[in-house]
Amino acid sequence: MRGTGAGLAALGLPPGARVLLRLGNSVDFPLAFLGAIAVGLVPVPTSTALTGPEMTAMAQGLDPALVIWDGDAALPDHPAPVLTLERLRAMRELPPCAYDMGSPDRPGYIVFTSGSGGRPRAVVHAHRAVWARRMMWDGWYGLRPDDRMMHAGAFNWTYTLGTGLLDPWAIGATALVCAPGAPMGLLMRRHDATIFAAVPGVYRQLLDGGRVRDLPRLRHGLSAGEKLPEATRAAWNAATGTMIYEALGMSECSTYISGSPARPAPPGALGYPQDGRRIAVQDGILAIHRSDPGLMLGYLGPDGLDLPLQGEWFLTGDRVAQAEDGAVTYLGRDDDMMNAGGFRVSPLEVEASLAGHPQIDDIAVTDVEIRPDVRIIAAFYTAALPLDEDDLSAFAAERLARYKQPRLYRHMPSLPRGANGKLSRRSLRDQFRADDDNS
Repeated sequence: MRGTGAGLAALGLPPGARVLLRLGNSVDFPLAFLGAIAVGLVPVPTSTALTGPEMTAMAQGLDPALVIWDGDAALPDHPAPVLTLERLRAMRELPPCAYDMGSPDRPGYIVFTSGSGGRPRAVVHAHRAVWARRMMWDGWYGLRPDDRMMHAGAFNWTYTLGTGLLDPWAIGATALVCAPGAPMGLLMRRHDATIFAAVPGVYRQLLDGGRVRDLPRLRHGLSAGEKLPEATRAAWNAATGTMIYEALGMSECSTYISGSPARPAPPGALGYPQDGRRIAVQDGILAIHRSDPGLMLGYLGPDGLDLPLQGEWFLTGDRVAQAEDGAVTYLGRDDDMMNAGGFRVSPLEVEASLAGHPQIDDIAVTDVEIRPDVRIIAAFYTAALPLDEDDLSAFAAERLARYKQPRLYRHMPSLPRGANGKLSRRSLRDQFRADDDNS
């Protein structure tokens, strides 16, 4: 890693320069990510599923000084030089770099999250964010130095980056990296995974495929990204004899509410505030105090960093209820953000991409429940005639990452709007549910 840092430093990039990572789940990712941080650069992980137009829009606001590319992921239309895997891997043989020891409050890395405004937002985290993650070791994971942590997600996501890589390495444990499409049940058994982390959908897939058996070393599972159905939790426990501990968080602060082996969540609740977190419930919305060391520095905008606060508090948009003993029950989002396999997706971003279809007059996107605890992204549109669904899917695939693409398209005579002309996605969901019940 420090050899990679030395190679990156030799490129002459200024301190704090942003390095865009277009890398998949391989050893190359952590070496590039940590090597950049070691020499005072700011790495920016991004999903390899993102298209060229999506990356170009993100790069315009980010203005990276370098792009590290694996040869497969789409590149942005941006003048930054590109560092290939061949050159990146050659850096490993260089003498180790010296660490750039600066303020813990300076920018350390950037992740992208979808904002309610419809465009992905660049979330800037300080170096201290890694130190703040120690609150999860006992408050969620029950993490020990002899653990072997396997995470099912991609490194560009805060959940995977922290839980699957940074936290086990920080305590001296082993991180097991899954390539896309890898047989996770087999790998858990073969490599003696003691903790498994994933979104609820992955647990369902493993259970449906009968791929969880003979896991004698597995101590428990971890779940975040979306609400874990109780039926999935019970089925996993029956199949493996282990519990799943759930957490609530967001890219802006990672997790802050969780159940753990030492303090399981009460039935129906999500968990408790982690020791060291400073949170409050304000008018039913979970809020994080600006002094929380895990809270982001702010969103990167044209005028610099913006940390939106109400007084001293950052409002998460998560609607919750808190019991007298401190247990927190999750009630849902306070906005229209959708949840696709654990990824937060803005309906405005999807609508903006599909509105360019030449035959669509009006469009609205929301997530709908197709069966208990399973939600998909659905697009409702108006047009002179119903359009071919394969054509719509192909149009979306050219403009949106797979996880953002609608799985269902429905032709409508008109879209529901209020007296002020504002679209009512709630009405769309209600109408879909009513039509589904009557079918």
